[in-house]
Amino acid sequence: MHPVYLDYNATTPVDPLVVDELLPWLQEGFGNPSSNHPYGQRAKHAVEQARSRVASLLGAHPAEIIFTSGGTEANNQALIGVALANCERGRHIITSSIEHPAVLNPLHWLEGQGFNITYLPVDSSGRVDPETLRQAITCETILVSVMHANNEVGTIQPLAEIGAIAREHGILLHTDAAQSVGKIPTRVDELGVDLLTIAGHKFYAPKGIGALYVRTGVKIDPYLHGAGHEGGRRAGTENVPYIAALGKAAELAGQRLASEGERIRELRDRFHARLNELVDGVLLNGHPTERLPNTLNISFSDVVGADLLSRIPEMAASTGSACHDGSGELSGVLKAMGVPREQGFGAIRFSLGRLTTAEELERAAELVATRVREIRAIRGGVSHNHVQTGLSALASCAG
Repeated sequence: MHPVYLDYNATTPVDPLVVDELLPWLQEGFGNPSSNHPYGQRAKHAVEQARSRVASLLGAHPAEIIFTSGGTEANNQALIGVALANCERGRHIITSSIEHPAVLNPLHWLEGQGFNITYLPVDSSGRVDPETLRQAITCETILVSVMHANNEVGTIQPLAEIGAIAREHGILLHTDAAQSVGKIPTRVDELGVDLLTIAGHKFYAPKGIGALYVRTGVKIDPYLHGAGHEGGRRAGTENVPYIAALGKAAELAGQRLASEGERIRELRDRFHARLNELVDGVLLNGHPTERLPNTLNISFSDVVGADLLSRIPEMAASTGSACHDGSGELSGVLKAMGVPREQGFGAIRFSLGRLTTAEELERAAELVATRVREIRAIRGGVSHNHVQTGLSALASCAG
């Protein structure tokens, strides 16, 4: 029996229909889209069809879609591209304190190039208060970058309000929508964004393909320099098989968004309720309602999340903290939310997807409950001291 897979926010399996779309372009459809002969023109048609499919999902124009190697490249191109192309207007960028490293690290690089970055705080549910953005804007501000939905806790940001404030001040707005595309509506005009990042492997396309939406008229440095591919905005021969796959994944997402989202939300909430029935001390991390329909980040009191997951090889999920090479580090997202240290180290992210079933979730709930009870029984009456000792060791490793 395969382990129960509850880590869809990390990556998704490739949908069989997406595989069917991809394979012909690895075989007979091998032409270069820049070639004028029939082989090349057939490949070019596949690329443009995919561009239209992605644009349709976002409510954008096809010419506003740039294909990339994934979400990380798209974020780098958006942030660094806008900064370099608009630095004569100012060198101030605003972001949130809970962004993915694919946003934070390019911004750290820009800080080294003389840009000033403001990191907005979040509340206890992981949301940015739009008024803090308004107060942070200066005459030097050229860009705001706030993720649509958080990868760890699933909290959805009030992007429409953030976008309205940015537009009032003539400032561009970028959002990393890697976790939200395919799960909730991501229409660029409704969100009020000027740039939006997509990662294919988060919604049933292969790893290694993504896209960046750039609103018409936005100045952006091409980032990768070479021949004039992607309208001169991203050099490199197009990855036709994976681009076609991304287009198909976008088409499927648009067709299934409403029904699939509701089904997964119901499964998630039933799973959460079942865990509450089976285990005491279940604590929710993230917003109770403004949250991705597939994401459940919870902590179990007096239990370290990494310890719990290590005892359940029959299930795949993620912990809210990391321990690498003997060093422990509390999740930066949970820390920014003000989650207490003990609760943060107990966090586990369960993320559901297209293939998740009620039967799998019942099995997972029973496995989790059994292991939690075992851990608590082993620790007995001194469980709190044991947890404190473990957490102190992790914290000392982290400095």
